[in-house]
Amino acid sequence: MLTVKTPEDASATIRSIYQDKRTGIVRIETQSALGRILGADVIADEYVPGFDRSTVDGYAVIASDTFGCSASIPAVLELEGEILMGEAAHGSLKPLTCIAVSTGGDLPEGADAVVMVEHVEVYGDGLIGILRPVAPGNNIIFKGDDVSPGDLILKAGTVLDAYDIGLLSALGKTEVCVMHKPVVGIISTGDELVDSAQTPGRGQIRDVNTPMLMAAILKCGAQPRNYGIVRDEAQALSQAVTCAVTECDVVLISGGSSAGVRDMTAKIIQTHGTLIFHGIAMKPGKPTIFGSIHEIPVFGLPGHPVAAYFVTELFVRPLIAGLMGADVRRNTAFFAIGEAISANHGRAEYVAVRVGQAGVAVPLKGKSGLISSLAYSDGYICIPRDREGVSKGAMVEVIYW
Repeated sequence: MLTVKTPEDASATIRSIYQDKRTGIVRIETQSALGRILGADVIADEYVPGFDRSTVDGYAVIASDTFGCSASIPAVLELEGEILMGEAAHGSLKPLTCIAVSTGGDLPEGADAVVMVEHVEVYGDGLIGILRPVAPGNNIIFKGDDVSPGDLILKAGTVLDAYDIGLLSALGKTEVCVMHKPVVGIISTGDELVDSAQTPGRGQIRDVNTPMLMAAILKCGAQPRNYGIVRDEAQALSQAVTCAVTECDVVLISGGSSAGVRDMTAKIIQTHGTLIFHGIAMKPGKPTIFGSIHEIPVFGLPGHPVAAYFVTELFVRPLIAGLMGADVRRNTAFFAIGEAISANHGRAEYVAVRVGQAGVAVPLKGKSGLISSLAYSDGYICIPRDREGVSKGAMVEVIYW
């Protein structure tokens, strides 16, 4: 019998052991930092924009010179020239004068508004008429409106998106400190396994878990390392694990976690390190193992692909995020369940669902070895361990992949 933990206890145990461990910081080019996790706060050291600029094509004015004007009684101003794009404005704007500017152009000192070109008449002889009044600040972005020196613009732990790259570039940050990607070793075990490129013989199956887990680890923002298929032989698995824990930040052993005579993963972890728990009160994924070898977290994942994927999503992914100083953000929504689901009392049950029409979540029933139930799903629901199921039409929370 396995001594199992609840999913909540398992998560709390992993977090308590590794909550302060980090993978370290590396400095990379900003343009290559998309999707990376920021390793340190970024503080602005200059203004963005660095000058007052127009947001429209028009005329820079002193707003009070336009008060009370209209199409029938325009404010007549003297045109003092034009500020071309990329040029700096020189001098100050005098009362009852204006200067032509383009969108994004620099504004002269004293100008506190811009009149859109659509609201102006050109009379010739250096005179223009303003047909609509503007208030101070209209059509202007002032110096530092976006960012000022000393502002905290990005916090450590931020997953850098395209707009973050743009913000860093606006500040001239050509390099940025990001968290080092954890290296995650993947070992698949089983005499029945053959490489996915091979045609399996009778009694053999292709290795689904290695390529699936490699992709899942990449999706987590980490770097997978494939240690290949290891046969069900204690010395071979021990050698693979010993090698992996010296080269990786996390190790995943797929298969070999079921209670039985061929169960070697737990014994190998105990031999080289500490077995922290063996079994989680969940379906699929009950025989999951977790331990530590030389302070490296080691998971024994179920061999069934669906079970292995759920365990990776629920426990491995948060651990990897924590090693990089980030949190896992899950997108959820509530839907009516399309059909009744019975559940095993005493175990939290995770069921893949597809979100159908009219706000209905359709459960995709399948055994833990059938990967198609994940491929056709949008996310999953969790039926708590103290419930025996959900009735058709009940509202359930769908957690998107």
